[in-house]
Amino acid sequence: MDFTAKDLINYFKQVVEVMETEKDYLCELDRKLGDGDHGVTMSIGWQAVNKKLMNELENETDCGKISADVGMTFLNAVGSSVGPLYATGFIKGAKIIKGKSTLNDSDLAEFWIAFANGIKERGKAEVGDKTIVDTLDPAAKALEKSFAESQDFLSAFNEAVKAGEEGMKSTKDLISKLGRSSRLGERSKGAQDPGATSAYLMLSTFLKVAKAS
Repeated sequence: MDFTAKDLINYFKQVVEVMETEKDYLCELDRKLGDGDHGVTMSIGWQAVNKKLMNELENETDCGKISADVGMTFLNAVGSSVGPLYATGFIKGAKIIKGKSTLNDSDLAEFWIAFANGIKERGKAEVGDKTIVDTLDPAAKALEKSFAESQDFLSAFNEAVKAGEEGMKSTKDLISKLGRSSRLGERSKGAQDPGATSAYLMLSTFLKVAKAS
């Protein structure tokens, strides 16, 4: 498939909308585990990204620059721990697609694998710690495996989103091991991790945009 810089900008604009729509839900999840502001944090970060997309990046054709600028804009707008994670993910992904105005199946697969791995490395988290990694690591592994077999990004990313959803849902039964919620110990069981949830929303939104492009 051909995924253009314009498609990438459209994707990020769709994420802005999704995070606004799900803001209250993400805060509700976070109230059970943290200080209840994850939805607000995501909204602030993505609204800052939206301004960047509407202005400096409006006619940008370098997919790598778009991704890197989105990461840095999010980081600068958000003071919480999620800022450096997403910045790292998008900057790692940007290196894969630097200088390209149109992305093929292989570019897209490598971009998302680099994104997920970058966040995992930066966060120093593993699957089972009840974090964003519980969504992203299974998604990246499923994408890598499926794409190696099919060489078809859409079908492989579909598998990635399924694996990410399973990972997100699995956080309900986990005890939080990192961050503020780790202080809850056993009481963190039974609540779905908000970071894993917002990460899933980003993946599922990309699948919708990629199918439509």
